[in-house]
Amino acid sequence: MSLIGRVAIVTGAGGGLGRAHALFLARSGARVVVNDMAQEAADRVAAEIVDAGHEAMAVVGSVTDEAAVDAMIRRTMAGWGRIDILINNAGILRDKSFAKMDLEDFRRVIDVHLMGAAICTKAVWDIMREKRHGRVVMTTSSSGLYGNFGQANYGAAKMALVGLMQTLAIEGEKYGIRVNCLAPTAATSMTHGVLSNDSLDRLDPALVSPGLLALVGDEAPTRTILCAGAGHFATANVTLTAGRYVGAGDEAGEGVVRLWDEIADRTGEIVPAYGFTQAERELASAGVVSPVAAVRS
Repeated sequence: MSLIGRVAIVTGAGGGLGRAHALFLARSGARVVVNDMAQEAADRVAAEIVDAGHEAMAVVGSVTDEAAVDAMIRRTMAGWGRIDILINNAGILRDKSFAKMDLEDFRRVIDVHLMGAAICTKAVWDIMREKRHGRVVMTTSSSGLYGNFGQANYGAAKMALVGLMQTLAIEGEKYGIRVNCLAPTAATSMTHGVLSNDSLDRLDPALVSPGLLALVGDEAPTRTILCAGAGHFATANVTLTAGRYVGAGDEAGEGVVRLWDEIADRTGEIVPAYGFTQAERELASAGVVSPVAAVRS
């Protein structure tokens, strides 16, 4: 019960992975706001939590509707006076190969996953900053990290959430806000037809949700991508190789081709602490002392 006293919002919590998250957080002691677009689904999960002896409220609204999100935040603050945890879980699929994909389906997936997470996070950001405590979890995916056929829209949205997480973790650090990503593999309405029946049987969403405790607890890391499925947990990283200095001029392109194996050699690769690490390394390789570190300090 390590989340006693905390208030958590879970978007898209009317079923599937969101429901599992809401139930787990409630069992861990948090009061849970069950958000979904369907009133019946949100009410059902909230009732399930209450019947188990925990606290929950159902709030209906799309994560892409700024007014609805603001109303959810106001209702949560009026009822419980605080927001400690936001789980950006809501999402949709519109799978097709890129050649056959309608751009409207591309926009819609980006809107729900990326803009929905941004809208919800923006709505709680000042509350968390003022309190100097907050935990935000973005839901990314192996489709974004590594790609999957037929999921260009979904993969683009999910990798964009990693970029959002990276920057918000840096900006939120001095305010006690820790921002992480969860990359789940679970049997939900979004994965039926994508994975085999045998695989789906082993991918109970409830086996993913325990990973949240590490991401939202008092000792949570920040800027971490936690991959979870079937009871297995791992972390993923965006890395940078040592590379090689090639130089400038017309022959530089040929130099990149010639030295490609060394440029791409993963020996000694790092996980940059911030984006300007790349620029600092490049300038240092060219013999220029970078002012970036001084500016950041």
